[in-house]
Amino acid sequence: MEGSSVSVTSNNQRPRSRLAEARKGAAHYLSQPLARLLARTGVTPNALTWLGLLLSCGAAVLIALKQPFAAGFVVLVAGLFDMLDGALARYTGQSTRFGAILDSTLDRLGESAVLLGILILFVRNYAPTGIIIVGFTLPGALMVSYLRARTEAAGLAGEAGFFTRTERVIILSLGLLLSSINYALMAALGIIAFFSYLTVVQRLLNARQQTKGN
Repeated sequence: MEGSSVSVTSNNQRPRSRLAEARKGAAHYLSQPLARLLARTGVTPNALTWLGLLLSCGAAVLIALKQPFAAGFVVLVAGLFDMLDGALARYTGQSTRFGAILDSTLDRLGESAVLLGILILFVRNYAPTGIIIVGFTLPGALMVSYLRARTEAAGLAGEAGFFTRTERVIILSLGLLLSSINYALMAALGIIAFFSYLTVVQRLLNARQQTKGN
């Protein structure tokens, strides 16, 4: 497990953990070529953000209609748009505070919609265990993102933890794509729930360490 940041220099210059830096570097490497292409089309970052939400809602509908395999691909594409909206904003100089707020808000709505679609699927399939797992997964996933936002609003480093939205999207997509295998989707949700709550604890401990003496 990577170490977390433990010191704060200023509100505008928060240190990142090595894992956060690795994630940022990988995302930059993957997204920059696509961001350059998108910049030529005139599409705006906010348009990509809204499109990502629509794709997530479409995936939720597919899941509720018992088409989880197709939904797995849609969730992956929605995750790609989630990565590209920020990359495009930075590349074109259109980054704004409101854009960041909108992105974070629609990401949470999209993730909730997909999990709601899975809940409907389990209800239709009479799978009480799956229903319970979704009930544990949703608040855990949302708390990971909330803690980062709340911690950074306090001027602290908030990216501690090794299980972020990127990892959740990948695991959830795999669970949907492998849903024809018994309990694959439940197992994916269980992994997401467990590591989400573990990341919540990591971020709380990291915030506590940064605020010692304050």
